[in-house]
Amino acid sequence: MNKDLTQGNPQKVLFSFCLPMFGSILFQQLYNIADSLVAGKFIGESALAAVGNSYNITLIFLAFAFGCNIGCSVVVSQLFGAREYQKMKTAVSTTLTASLFLCLALMSLGLLFCNQLLLFMKTQPEIMADSSLYLRIYIWGLPFLLFYNIATGIFSALGDSKTPFFFLAVSSTANIAVDILFVKAFSMGVAGVAWATFLCQGVSCILSLILIIRRLSQIKTQEPAPRFSWPLLKRIAVIAIPSILQQSFISLGNVMIQGCINSFGIRVAAGYAAAVKLNNLVITSFTTIGNGISNFSAQNLGARQYSRIREGIRAGLKLVWTLCLPFCLAYLLLGRYLLLLFLNQSSGSALTTGQQFLQILSPFYFVIAAKLVADGVLRGTSAMLSFMVATFTDLILRVVLAFVLSGLTGTATGIWLAWPIGWFIATALSLFFLKNNKAMQTLS
Repeated sequence: MNKDLTQGNPQKVLFSFCLPMFGSILFQQLYNIADSLVAGKFIGESALAAVGNSYNITLIFLAFAFGCNIGCSVVVSQLFGAREYQKMKTAVSTTLTASLFLCLALMSLGLLFCNQLLLFMKTQPEIMADSSLYLRIYIWGLPFLLFYNIATGIFSALGDSKTPFFFLAVSSTANIAVDILFVKAFSMGVAGVAWATFLCQGVSCILSLILIIRRLSQIKTQEPAPRFSWPLLKRIAVIAIPSILQQSFISLGNVMIQGCINSFGIRVAAGYAAAVKLNNLVITSFTTIGNGISNFSAQNLGARQYSRIREGIRAGLKLVWTLCLPFCLAYLLLGRYLLLLFLNQSSGSALTTGQQFLQILSPFYFVIAAKLVADGVLRGTSAMLSFMVATFTDLILRVVLAFVLSGLTGTATGIWLAWPIGWFIATALSLFFLKNNKAMQTLS
């Protein structure tokens, strides 16, 4: 069901819109968590390290999916809020067409250079074959990943966050079952984990696209919408490309950090692989709420309901800080037990590594959550340069400090300390840009 985000109490509207998105991303993260969980529990520590190792490269592909999602979503939100339905339909078909060519290019490059990327990360020889196998199967599933993310962006732009939640709840639950089936019953090893994700995400993608087509056909226009528009592609690209660059550079930075982590051995890599999934569950959840705030801001910008955007900022901060508390407490007090979902009691040093990672990062979730709310408004109001500067500052600091501090301490602890330092500085920049960018000054 489509929903107008320009009407009603801003806090209630934003909460009812964003909470299903939060639930959706929890289920989305179950895909990656299930892969690591099944690999670590049913195959072994080396398999967990292999899946975790490949995961950092898959984030590069996810960056493109995220960029296409947010570019299409923001523009469609603005057009939906402005009641320009013909242009809105053209924006959707333009995104799908352009994304098809992007997907083919990504698949070609990924299949050609995946082994080189794994070598660049200093992947240990004993997990190289499994890492490469997992990654290649993942690349063949890129069309499903890309178009599913675009579909969820369109649903969100139309004010519908419940439909993606339903799809993800069903498909991620099914993914866990298929993971176990392929690994335990069919003894497929790491390949079984990858194929399970491929199949479940494929079904979700196809069903989502069918529903999107039906949903758009119910929105009547005076004339048929053109299938493609260069001006709209440019407008989408202005939002999408900075988001793609942001996420891509973060992913490349993570690849470099992973190389530093790998130099400390498989047990440290395995502990990090488990802990970073729990950390990414939080960060990705808040990023998704930030996307919801982008949709809220974009619809209200299109409808010229400027005062609602400021109310949305306050409501967004209240929402993410409320959600921060249980995550922070869980990781501080129950981190070891959560890590045992991926690791065995015998994995002593791996468990210690993961627990230390969570204890250092989790108290600072309140900081990064504020940045992601600010980023959501910056994207929704098309202030992309400010958004990129703050994000790249965080990335550059984390990568440089990871190498410097790990070198000074001689341990992986220095790598973990780089996260909160980067978060603090980047959050200060995002809040500064939010207060001073021209769009927000116009709103005041």
